[in-house]
Amino acid sequence: MGEDGGSSALARFIGSSAAALVAETATLPTDVAKTRLQTDTAGKYSGSLFTCLRSTAAEEGVGALWKGLQPALIRQVCYSSLAMVLFEPIRDLMVKKGEEPNFVQRLMAGGTAGSLAISVFNPTEVIKTQMMTYTGSGKAPSMISIARSVVQKDGVLGLWAGLRPNIARTFLVNAAELGTYDQAKSMLVSAVGEGPVAHIGASGIAGVTSALTSTPADVVKTRLMNDAGGQQRYTGMLHATRTIFAEEGVGALYAGFYPIVVRKVAWCTAFFVCFEQVKTLVDESGDTK
Repeated sequence: MGEDGGSSALARFIGSSAAALVAETATLPTDVAKTRLQTDTAGKYSGSLFTCLRSTAAEEGVGALWKGLQPALIRQVCYSSLAMVLFEPIRDLMVKKGEEPNFVQRLMAGGTAGSLAISVFNPTEVIKTQMMTYTGSGKAPSMISIARSVVQKDGVLGLWAGLRPNIARTFLVNAAELGTYDQAKSMLVSAVGEGPVAHIGASGIAGVTSALTSTPADVVKTRLMNDAGGQQRYTGMLHATRTIFAEEGVGALYAGFYPIVVRKVAWCTAFFVCFEQVKTLVDESGDTK
C-alpha cells in the first residue's frame, strides 16, 4: 500500500482472506471476553478480562472461548477482504495522479471502505454476538437457529440490528486501522526499510489507535445486537448511548476496553504481517498483473 503504487485486487483479496482467518482464530477468546464484558450489566466478571476468561473456561469449558468462531470467520473473511479490496481504489480517488495520499485521505479511505463492507455483512456480526453471549446449559444455538429466531421476532431487518453504531464503529476502526497503518507503515519504511519491523510497528500503532477511538460505538453496537430477537431495551443508537451513560456511567461506554486493546494489537499484528506476506507472494507470482 501507499508507497508501492498499489497492489492487484486479487492479491489484496487473497492476502486479506488468509490474514483474517489467522488473526480471527488466534484472537477470538479476547473478542468473546470483550463481548461478554460489554453486556455484563450485573457485574459478574467485575470488568476484568482475566476473570471473564477464567470464569468462562471453568463454567463452560475451554471451547467456550471460541464461541461464535464460525460466524466470526465468515464475517472477517468476507468483510476484511472486501474492505481491503476497496481501500486502495477509494484512497487513490482522493489524490491527484502521481501524488502521495496524506494522512486524512488515508483515514477517510479506510473508514469508507470498512463502512461499505460492514453494511453488507452486518448479519454475521449479530449472529456472532448472540453466540458469544450465550451462557445457557447445553450446546450454544446454531447460526441458523439464531438467524431464524431474529427474523421471526423482528423480520429480516432484525439481522441488521445495530447497523448504525456498527457503521460508526467500523468507520472509526478502519480509519484507525487501515489509515493509521498505511501512514505509519509509510513513515517506518522510509526509516527502517520494508519488512517485518515496519509491518509490526505500524500494526501496533494501528491497534492502539483503533481501540481508543472505537470502544464507545462498539459497546452500543454490541448491546443492540445482543438484544435482537429478544427483549429490546433500547430504541436506537442515541437512546442506547444516553441510557448506558445515565444508568451505568461513562465508564460503561468503555467496557471491555482492555481486551479490545489486547485484541486489536494482536489482531492487527497477525493480520497485517500475514497480509503483507501473502499479498507480496501473489503479486510476485506474475499472474495477477
